[in-house]
Amino acid sequence: MSWTRRVMLTRVAGGLTSFALMPLWSVAADKPGPYADGVLVDGEPPLPKAGSFTIAVLPDTQNYSQHHPRTFLTQTQWIADQRETRNIVGVLHLGDVTNTSDRKEWEVARQAMRQLDGKVPYFMVPGNHDYSEKGKASDRTSLFSEYFPLSHYQGTPTFGGTYDREPERMENTFHRLVVGNRKLLILGLEFGPRKDVVRWANEVVSRHKDHEVILITHAYMYYDETRYDWATYGNKQQWNPHAYGVAKSTNDDVLDGTELWNQLVSRHENFIMTLNGHVLGDGLGRMTSQTPGGRSVHQLLVNFQMRPAGGDGWLRLMEFQNDGGSVSIYDYSPTLKKRNESTQNQFELTLAPIQP
Repeated sequence: MSWTRRVMLTRVAGGLTSFALMPLWSVAADKPGPYADGVLVDGEPPLPKAGSFTIAVLPDTQNYSQHHPRTFLTQTQWIADQRETRNIVGVLHLGDVTNTSDRKEWEVARQAMRQLDGKVPYFMVPGNHDYSEKGKASDRTSLFSEYFPLSHYQGTPTFGGTYDREPERMENTFHRLVVGNRKLLILGLEFGPRKDVVRWANEVVSRHKDHEVILITHAYMYYDETRYDWATYGNKQQWNPHAYGVAKSTNDDVLDGTELWNQLVSRHENFIMTLNGHVLGDGLGRMTSQTPGGRSVHQLLVNFQMRPAGGDGWLRLMEFQNDGGSVSIYDYSPTLKKRNESTQNQFELTLAPIQP
């Protein structure tokens, strides 16, 4: 079914005609509904098992910042309210914080994310829409570090550091989460990371061999369950960082998913997961690859911006079980108060032990 509007005409005094837009449900045989691929169920996901912890994921909030601020605020408030009930220890924002990099959008995003201050630590990366005038990603200029400044985060218990050649900027950061006997390192990298940024990232990971590493960056996986690979596919994979003005203006100093796998992730035996947003299509995907040492690394694409109302408030909950080796994934919307139980939105992962 699809939602349509029909103009209803009404005669009034003097022969004038007024009109109203009336919501009607109608069958659209040539266009499936926005949740034709979903299995929507009322209510929240089950409560976590004892001893487990949760990391929440916020992908591509750009439409909320521009057009639906209440949805963004509802998402982060729900996370803050659920902190103790679900043992939420961190929030990962996957970029495209804004849509056109307008200051009004940045103000909405700051207000929404600040609802987590002092409650749940959050870790953010910029997306292509967070760069340049009108979010066109023609260069590396961004308001990201102005609205989410180093001074606000560097004194927090989880903050690790910033890219060593841009110490005052927050586009490339790392953070440490200690949960029981688990040590996690969240590595956040800019859209289409520069080669020297990846040099720095390798050094950070090498210094934390006893940490399980999660990489967040805006563009890594594509919607067909493969990584971005400019050398092989070029423009056949849409929205590759190499196709943007920021690549043209920097002598192609950007790296895509395959380059990040080859030059960063596969070089270490303590990555457990990568996450990215950015990609349209169905906005969902996952793949598992083997490192040279034979460890499995899960790579996840999650992006809900194509859903109605800019994304319908969907967020992802990753419940790390107390067995140390499994993660339960749930997608939930605090605005719809529904969870999606399709196999793309609810599934289990098994983590490979790290090799310090």
